[in-house]
Amino acid sequence: MSETSLDIFAAALTTLPGVGPTLARLLGRAIGGATLRDLLFHLPESYIDRRARPSLREAEAGQVATLALEVIRHEPPGGARQPWRVIVGDGSGFGELVFFRPAPRITQLVPGTRLLVSGRIERFGGRVAITHPEHLQPAERAALLPAVEPVWPTTAGLAGWQIRRAIGQALNRLPELPEWHDPALMKREGWPGFAAALHDVQAPETLPVPAARQRLAYDELLANQLALALVRARLRARPGRALLGDGRLRDAALARFGHPPTASQIQALAEIDADLAAPRRMLRLLQGDVGAGKTLIALLAMLRAVEAGAQAALMAPTELLARQHHRTLAALAPVPVGLLTGAVKGAARKRLLAGLADGTLPLVIGTHALFQDAVAFADLALAVIDEQHRFGVHQRLLLGAKGSQSDVLVMTATPIPRTVLLTQWGEMAVSRLTGKPAGRQPVRTTLHALATLPEVIAAIGRMLAREARVYWVCPLVAESESLDLAAAEARHAALRAVFGDCVGLAHGRQEAEQRAAALADFAAGRTRLLVATTVIEVGLDVAEASVMVIEQAERFGLAQLHQLRGRVGRGAEASFCLLLHDDAPSAAARARLKLLRDTDDGFLIADEDFRLRGGGDLLGTRQSGLPGFRLADPGDHGDLLHMASREAALLLARDPQLTGPRGPALRVLLRLFDWREAVRTLLSG
Repeated sequence: MSETSLDIFAAALTTLPGVGPTLARLLGRAIGGATLRDLLFHLPESYIDRRARPSLREAEAGQVATLALEVIRHEPPGGARQPWRVIVGDGSGFGELVFFRPAPRITQLVPGTRLLVSGRIERFGGRVAITHPEHLQPAERAALLPAVEPVWPTTAGLAGWQIRRAIGQALNRLPELPEWHDPALMKREGWPGFAAALHDVQAPETLPVPAARQRLAYDELLANQLALALVRARLRARPGRALLGDGRLRDAALARFGHPPTASQIQALAEIDADLAAPRRMLRLLQGDVGAGKTLIALLAMLRAVEAGAQAALMAPTELLARQHHRTLAALAPVPVGLLTGAVKGAARKRLLAGLADGTLPLVIGTHALFQDAVAFADLALAVIDEQHRFGVHQRLLLGAKGSQSDVLVMTATPIPRTVLLTQWGEMAVSRLTGKPAGRQPVRTTLHALATLPEVIAAIGRMLAREARVYWVCPLVAESESLDLAAAEARHAALRAVFGDCVGLAHGRQEAEQRAAALADFAAGRTRLLVATTVIEVGLDVAEASVMVIEQAERFGLAQLHQLRGRVGRGAEASFCLLLHDDAPSAAARARLKLLRDTDDGFLIADEDFRLRGGGDLLGTRQSGLPGFRLADPGDHGDLLHMASREAALLLARDPQLTGPRGPALRVLLRLFDWREAVRTLLSG
């Protein structure tokens, strides 16, 4: 299998005949990408079976059917609110095609024309009617009407037939691929080949059999698990060193902290200490709910490295979060703590880099800037990475590679579902913080329809009169930062008209200095109502904030709502979270919001969020809340996920370099699902 054969999957949508830039943009919005791989892996959400071919006499109300008809005459509407009717017949009786919005094609329905008409059958007064037929084809072009029609997720301005035509063209370009599955497995499961399975799902002649979809799901899951297994093998092969300390720096930090660690923190720290003391590299995930005290554990682990005569670094995904960590750690650590972000320039940057290079700066907090080539450490022994879901595995390793034998601790405040822990994070040991430190306040969560917005605003006014500080998070309008920004600016203007200068605004399109000033004004109490987008989701710690309003909460993921709610309840005041939702939310949306209202158990919420939305792309950085798998559904294919995990481990145990009989085909599988770069990076020295 040549590399060129797989290049077809990376080809741009515009390489398809008839797909220009405008259509490519619409397709890209619907499929979540711009390549033929994205198009081919954009699976239907349902199918319409149009194979029923009754006569007019036999057609049943409610049935989707395709009828061979002849146009008899037109009956134009007698008034503005009446439809245009086209009377049709087939020898067994008469029926009518009903158009409330007459289309140009009506003029093509000349009496005597023979048609194939497909749509949902209705009966009025004994006569068959099809309102706005879904397909109208001249009888001689019957081949253009699909017998079974896939229904794909789409977007405004994009018709289903345009997706069908583009996918059909892409299917025609599929190369011949080697079979990467064991023949015995294929026979046992009754699976077709890869190309046949794609054809069966995307362009079926009959309703697809489950085996085709299962085959594609297992392809994706096996590629995912093979990539992760390669990560594990690479990490386990790297030597480490023992880090031992005398506890003096830790004791000093705990004295400044002023509270004893919780039992959960003590347990997690003991697990980390055991890894640090072992002569192998640590790669551990520390997961804890919002406010569980991960930052203290990170500091104590970093101080262990300093006690052993080495350095430690903490990397955060945003400058806001990095500065927050720096303020916290600098106040507690009995040794100097540096801050390295893109905003640190000139002489200050030179001094900081010199301190890292000569070892006089033992601790540093920073953003992606930490793993730039210009940053050199005298002896980096521990790399801590916060909010791990913002970084891929290869990014985590880049920081770890700054030290010849660095241990790596990654942290998340987004609880990870147990299914993911079992299968996708197998390359890591896991510590879990289950409690919350003393002083954390419970947050009362309530649901409110948007129709009650005036009452909510009045209640916020009463809270502001009591000097409370309030977050108001604006809705996710679409996958468009500009639209989210417009919603935030409109809400800011409306609330400022009511409450005046105490209303601030923070969003991702502001200049960093302007946004930092808005957040600083809120933290200092110069503004007391902060209208914001999700930029406040992590890294903002304002103990005086006691109210969180989330507008159109049903548009957010459960885990993200839980994260946002965690911005309040950090001080001594009773705290509240108000979830504003559409006046008539779907049953599923209401159930999700009720779950958030009724529990603050982030792990329970994460399990439910995973079931509803998928697990994300954990080798990369895609964590938008959309499902991380394109062909597999972790809820429906959990058994396949476990099977793929076991097979990947067995394959690499027998053939670590994938050079055996199945090896070349499995390498094709990895490249097909775009794990090529990740695996190449991970396997390079």
